[in-house]
Amino acid sequence: MRLFLSILLVCALGIGALAHLTQGFTALTAETARRNDVAASPRLISDVEVLLPAGGSAQLSSLLQNDGRITIVNFIYTRCVTLCLAMGSEYQQLQQAIVDEGLQDRVRLLSISFDPTDSPDHLRRYSKTMKANPDVWQFVTMMPGEQRQRVLDDFGIVVIPAPFDEYEHNAAYHVVSSEPRLGRIVDYGEPMLALAYAKRAVQDIEKKGAM
Repeated sequence: MRLFLSILLVCALGIGALAHLTQGFTALTAETARRNDVAASPRLISDVEVLLPAGGSAQLSSLLQNDGRITIVNFIYTRCVTLCLAMGSEYQQLQQAIVDEGLQDRVRLLSISFDPTDSPDHLRRYSKTMKANPDVWQFVTMMPGEQRQRVLDDFGIVVIPAPFDEYEHNAAYHVVSSEPRLGRIVDYGEPMLALAYAKRAVQDIEKKGAM
């Protein structure tokens, strides 16, 4: 009987811990829980320095705030020939959709490289390869160190060194307001859902402005 009660207690504790980690079983993974947290409570983005393809540097928060547009952010490195190129193809679709819908004054794209070897020159060449319209789609890179890690932590990006000087990393699209706050995270493979969230954010801003 005592053994049976002990087993019941262990099971109850395990279920309680699982419920906590999955937000009452509404999130099946830590990634889903993170995305639910962001949607419920938009996350302020740290003010860190980034390097620009044209040379020089800027504060990330200033880039996200400077013209009031909603920004869809992804994380890449230019040597990646698999996942990053696939996301680049989806960004090309997003770029075209933004232009076709006349949203270039309301929504833009930003690709942030987490690779310390990605120089501004690498970004310039990569931008041309991806046929990025600089009025819609910009690139920046981060310097190694504490500031780089702060940005990765803000967005929930995990970067793990892999063989042949490559990286394993999670991929998603991040919808960021001009405050700047991260408000939504959308799976890679669903670029138009990211655009739908961005358009909804634009509508919310316009409604507030009309009040």
